[in-house]
Amino acid sequence: MKWKTEDNGWSPYLAGALVGLLGIVSAYATTQWLGKTNYLGASTTFVRAAGLLEQTVASVYVEKNAYFAKEKVLVDWQFMLVFGIFLGALIGSATDKSFKPESVPPTWEKRFGPSIGKRAAGAILGGIVAMVGARMADGCPSGQGLSGMMQLSVSGFVALGMFFSVGVLIATLVYGRRSS
Repeated sequence: MKWKTEDNGWSPYLAGALVGLLGIVSAYATTQWLGKTNYLGASTTFVRAAGLLEQTVASVYVEKNAYFAKEKVLVDWQFMLVFGIFLGALIGSATDKSFKPESVPPTWEKRFGPSIGKRAAGAILGGIVAMVGARMADGCPSGQGLSGMMQLSVSGFVALGMFFSVGVLIATLVYGRRSS
């Protein structure tokens, strides 16, 4: 088995196996070491981070907000997990030498032009849609798909099927069809 792809990237088989092992270890750590009855996600962390930032400029509003009162805005293991995701992605891209800073990805630039403002607006809008969806689902939908599939949950398979279907639809709408 090849450990690297032709473009020096990670083998999808190796990466998939490592994600599977990570899923097992994180489910075990969550339920056994942390004593939780269910597998936890990290979407709450982004809301907590917003509350933490808001607390520095308008602490009165954070104190009055029922959600933040319930969640206790603080840096915890989930917050560090999200930081670890960023750090892991950075290490992964550095080890396969694919890291390169770019303000506008080439695919976006080809379709919409080199405007950094337009790209930022698209990213912010996408982030808002994702967070509203996560809050409506009362958790992390991608975690539902990924951890649900690892547990062979029907709802996990349905969620992941919907993510792929809607992702293909939106990518086709945004970027158009690929020319042969």
